[in-house]
Amino acid sequence: MRIQGGEEYLKKSLEGRVFTNGDYLELRLMGYSSKPLIFVVASHKPAKSEAVIITSDTNIQISEKPISEIPIAHIPKINYEDIGGLRDEIRKVREMIELPLKHPELFERLGVEAPKGVLLHGPPGTGKTLLAKAVASESEATFYSIGGPEIMSKFYGESEAKLREIFEDAESSAPSIIFIDEIDSIAPKRENVQGEVERRIVAQLLSLMDGMKSRGNVVVIGATNRVNDIDPALRRGGRFDREIEIGIPDRDGREDILTIHTRGMPLTEDVNLQHYADVTHGFVGADLEALSKEAAMSALRRIVPELDLHMPKFPMEVLDRIHIKQSDFETGLLETHASALREVFVDIPNVSWNDIGGMKKAKEVLIKAVEWPLKYPEIFSELNTGPPKGILLYGPPGTGKTLLAKAVAHEGETNFISVKGPEFLSKWAGDSEKAVRETFRKARSAAPCVIFFDEIESIVPKRGSDNTQVTERVVSQLLTEMDGLESLKGVMVIAATNRPDLIDPALLRPGRFDIKLEIVLPDQVDRLEIVKVHFQKRPYDENINLEQLALKLENRSGADIMALVNEAATFAITRWVDRRLIHPNIQPSGWKITNEDVDKALKKLEEEISPSEKEYPERTLRDSEYT
Repeated sequence: MRIQGGEEYLKKSLEGRVFTNGDYLELRLMGYSSKPLIFVVASHKPAKSEAVIITSDTNIQISEKPISEIPIAHIPKINYEDIGGLRDEIRKVREMIELPLKHPELFERLGVEAPKGVLLHGPPGTGKTLLAKAVASESEATFYSIGGPEIMSKFYGESEAKLREIFEDAESSAPSIIFIDEIDSIAPKRENVQGEVERRIVAQLLSLMDGMKSRGNVVVIGATNRVNDIDPALRRGGRFDREIEIGIPDRDGREDILTIHTRGMPLTEDVNLQHYADVTHGFVGADLEALSKEAAMSALRRIVPELDLHMPKFPMEVLDRIHIKQSDFETGLLETHASALREVFVDIPNVSWNDIGGMKKAKEVLIKAVEWPLKYPEIFSELNTGPPKGILLYGPPGTGKTLLAKAVAHEGETNFISVKGPEFLSKWAGDSEKAVRETFRKARSAAPCVIFFDEIESIVPKRGSDNTQVTERVVSQLLTEMDGLESLKGVMVIAATNRPDLIDPALLRPGRFDIKLEIVLPDQVDRLEIVKVHFQKRPYDENINLEQLALKLENRSGADIMALVNEAATFAITRWVDRRLIHPNIQPSGWKITNEDVDKALKKLEEEISPSEKEYPERTLRDSEYT
């Protein structure tokens, strides 16, 4: 909207008042509207000043564009101390951006040009935007933020005009930083887009970056979590000269971030931030912030029932009673998950070694292979030895292969990605291999991590054993991931199968599945342990002879034993309900599983599992070359 003589009127109306970027003001102008017009301060000079005062000498310019289309320049109030876990990245950013902005004479002396653009890439929530704001604040540069999709317009030429205006404003208020978030959305590879708008924006951005006069005084920072989708012309020297990967923080980085986010919280002495830094594998800064907030909300939920919410304001003695405890962080941890792994099924299973009866040898092998490298990395480093890349668990169905894999992840406090074999297969060319690549990429991001392939024979059968090309490509992709150029540091692959004879032999050589562990049907000692594990969780009659019961379960798997105990509990529940119909006042406390319930469950188990089903695992293992 054009306002005739509006600049002079504004100057007279606002003389003596103080403003800073982003301030809103309302004024009534005769002849324009009965309602006041809303203005916003988009920028001011000198740009380094936090605020300016309007005087008779002030030059005011009114843009014809609405507020929604005006980029508002500001200097963020964020310091490097507000960012945790990014020490190396901060050092690189200071060298590439802050130093040229504050001391361009150093680069002039050396006869080199300062970078025009820096590309920050990495998973969402790792602090790319925060880092860009911090460098703008520390270098006292004016900060222009552009959300990639905000530039897009359906009108011809408008998107490019918006970009040009921002670059012009940035140069006029130099030193300044232009931050383009989600740059992949406005500058994708031109050969992969259908519309003309994206191609024109890429061309305009290339032209603007090439034509920047005040090199060193204006720096463009791009941020993306899909760096390989950006047009390659932007990634050459002279445009985005440098690329910095903002990765997922390590253990010390997570502790730094937690310390920053909890420094204003009333924590009790039992809160151990070091412990949560240890167990939050794969968490990025945003996840750790969410964990801290969830712990605070848990503390609030505890105290709210005791408060009178109708009070206008709570006195200090009430506020002093609010503290965040260790239990609040435990609750928060249940509600917060690593965002890098939200697209795949991932958790830390709640299965310990004590939940698995028997299998002493298998447990020892897995503890040495998985837990030791995490608990004692110094000795592995000293001897220049790494953990095995893969472990193959094979044996009859129901023997506890999946349970063992879950216990490995729980005891080692690692993330756990579970993949069912058939989930990978797709009729579309390339989709199955992409699913394999994405799973390994996510696991690397969330290391230490266990990838568990159940029924692996369905996705990596012997090549040439079927008429489809899909499984052959999946086998090749899995081989590449397990011993390719990119290291599997911190990632363990565990696979389970009851048909090892069907798996492609290339996967079974050393360097891929280094350990092949047979999980057989439990013997009498193991069966007794399994029976005790399942009965200890339920009230049962002391007259039940667990040793005799274990003898009766010869040639039965752990899954059969669990099914038997569950069935016995169901018969006990049925007895209680029948009794309740006769005696309505009866309570469940003191009700137990009896010998009668166990006998009924045994009979039902015998009826439901046919001899052929019992023999199948034995036949499979007999045919396997690995027994």
